[in-house]
Amino acid sequence: MPSFKIDTSTAVVFVATAPTPKLVNKQTGERAVDRETGAGLSTVGLLISDEGEGNLYQVTVPETGIPEGLNPGMPVSVVGLKARDWENTFNGQTRHGISFRATAIVAGA
Repeated sequence: MPSFKIDTSTAVVFVATAPTPKLVNKQTGERAVDRETGAGLSTVGLLISDEGEGNLYQVTVPETGIPEGLNPGMPVSVVGLKARDWENTFNGQTRHGISFRATAIVAGA
């Protein structure tokens, strides 16, 4: 499925939740990895406010793109933010949504 670039150049971005490892399988604890680089993936909650509207997004980022000491409330900028729609069927139920992925998060924006 195609992905779409998101322009955050005029937005104010804050960390809402600290990075947590993204898991492929919660039962085994297997961590998701970037297919291209092999880096482990984490999910970071970001509050993105632009043009009078603020939204919370869960963004997947390779661990190599997350600076040390990233904490809730910190202002940051997001590099290479993209959105992708997804759909899957499990046990006869179809679910769909939008996932967000970034190349890196830069502290102190």
